Amino acid sequence: MSGQAIPRWLGIVLLLVIATVFGSNHVAARLAFEHGANVTTAVAFRSTGTALFVLALLRWGGVSLRVEGGTLARAVFIGLLLAVQSYCLYSAVARIPVALALLAFQTFPMLLALISWAAGGERPSRRVRFAMPVALIGLALALGVWDGRAQASDLAARWAEISAGLLWAIGASVSFALVLFFTTRWLGGMDGRLRSFLIMSVVAIVTIAGAGAASDFALPADATGWLGLVLLTVFYGTAITATFVLLPRLGTVNNAAVLNFEPISVLGLAWVFLGQAVAPLQVAGAFIVVGAIAWLGSGSK
Repeated sequence: MSGQAIPRWLGIVLLLVIATVFGSNHVAARLAFEHGANVTTAVAFRSTGTALFVLALLRWGGVSLRVEGGTLARAVFIGLLLAVQSYCLYSAVARIPVALALLAFQTFPMLLALISWAAGGERPSRRVRFAMPVALIGLALALGVWDGRAQASDLAARWAEISAGLLWAIGASVSFALVLFFTTRWLGGMDGRLRSFLIMSVVAIVTIAGAGAASDFALPADATGWLGLVLLTVFYGTAITATFVLLPRLGTVNNAAVLNFEPISVLGLAWVFLGQAVAPLQVAGAFIVVGAIAWLGSGSK
């Protein structure tokens, strides 16, 4: 696709839309899981569906699928990292509250900035270095992670309860930061659709092969479950493809923090579609995140 420059304000708006679509994927996944599907099935469907859809776009656009051997190997490596990220994140969600898992995972923009900086790449701007921790504080409030009633004596027991899940979530964060870093560094000049097709094809193959070997597929039990599975495939495929197309053109280090809006969108969607209550402190946290993102998008320094 064309490598035309994207205005910063437009890029921020598009990333907010992408984050909301990612959030919609989580709501749809919850629907599918409650009606018989399991995590392996969801990952297999969403990655395969995305790969097939992007393949159709490539054929329709007349884009060649020919890729040089070294580039293909790099795309396979990135796809393996994305498969690891999916497994780690869902493993975290299975062990600790979703809010806590998402909060730990949302450290990936900061890890991406540090990895890029350490590798001699793009240095995070002062604005980004301030906005990212502020956004994380807002996320902690919005996701209801902090409990003012907790006592110091409870910390050891609490850590024993959540440590394994947190490590899985941090593993997902590191994996996704590496996915974004290597995608920009190694595949930045590739057509965004071809980039997405290669990476998602690897995730689909790895997931299907692993699930098949372990007999770990569980299909939805009714029409509602199938609707959730279809919607999560559409939402995730749209969001991840748009991420791979947009971020390398916009600049990952100074813009990935906008994706911190995803848990905020989940809060709103869960309130509208799942009837989940939102406390005043969570609303305040959401405003902090949105404010940090708005300030991030208002300049480059």
